[in-house]
Amino acid sequence: MPNVNPWRAARGRQGLYSALRQFFASQGYLEVETPLLVPTPGMEPYISAFETPFVPETDLGKARTLYLHTSPEYAMKRLLAQGAGPLFQICKVFRNGEVSQTHNPEFSLLEFYRPHADYHAIMDDLEGALVAAGRAAADAKEGEAGADPAFFTRTPYERVTVRDAVLRATGVDIHVHSDGASLKRAAEAIGVHTGSSTSFDDVFFHLFLERVERGLGHERPTFLIEYPASMAALSRLKPGDARVAERVELYSKGLELANGFSELTDAVEQRARLVEEQELRRKLGRAVYPLDERFLEAVGRMPPSAGIAVGLDRILMLLLGVQRIEDVLLFPAHGFV
Repeated sequence: MPNVNPWRAARGRQGLYSALRQFFASQGYLEVETPLLVPTPGMEPYISAFETPFVPETDLGKARTLYLHTSPEYAMKRLLAQGAGPLFQICKVFRNGEVSQTHNPEFSLLEFYRPHADYHAIMDDLEGALVAAGRAAADAKEGEAGADPAFFTRTPYERVTVRDAVLRATGVDIHVHSDGASLKRAAEAIGVHTGSSTSFDDVFFHLFLERVERGLGHERPTFLIEYPASMAALSRLKPGDARVAERVELYSKGLELANGFSELTDAVEQRARLVEEQELRRKLGRAVYPLDERFLEAVGRMPPSAGIAVGLDRILMLLLGVQRIEDVLLFPAHGFV
């Protein structure tokens, strides 16, 4: 059974959403809605989408496979390419198989984008939004014992590079040990088992998950910035230092809350990255999704922009001071799995 009265969690969610909407409206953001059912989901190698057959009842369409979106990112970037100003969305997203103490296959996401901005600006906006949400929770007496006090006051969040975070926690410099074999030797020298792979990314994640992630964001929330270029995802590389990407994640109490970027606006590079991810999904034995050609066409027309996705159920967990995602959901997945 949940550790929190479900009505307290529902009131906390209502207050959280209201505070976020007020904050973004005050900053000139437009709230938008995009489809939940899409022809192509995100291509992240380790995320699986829910598939559903579309069977039209008339001859105006053809039967095909559609997907519940794993993120509204593709659609929102198409809006940016059409000239939208700052925009945000609060919506449900779906990721097949993700059930744990901090994962639910259906969860709530805040995603927002600011044109003519970079990852520094988007971090500023997110910090302001979460402080506003924390204050609203405190005013409503929802942020009681156990809640993270950093969300209640404008204490500047920590900003630390991935390189410095790893160095601080392990003594390993990923710019010195910049290939998989070298990083593997350095990790195993400090007692981190890295499996059989010599891929830099695989070795890095063993090291990061075992020695770094759980220590992030305990004194105050931490923005982890400037990921290795091989982990750029949909972000651009940092001008003047192609070793790192302008990617950011937010952590509190060792829990990842958000993932964002200075957005890539090179359509050729974006296509190449998605094709690489298709191949990786194939190697991993996962479903290989088609490329979203409308999204790829839009990438090249986007202005310089930054955006970030924020897990709202996890934010609510921190505001209410609970450890399990099911404690902030009225109908958690354990009810049907």
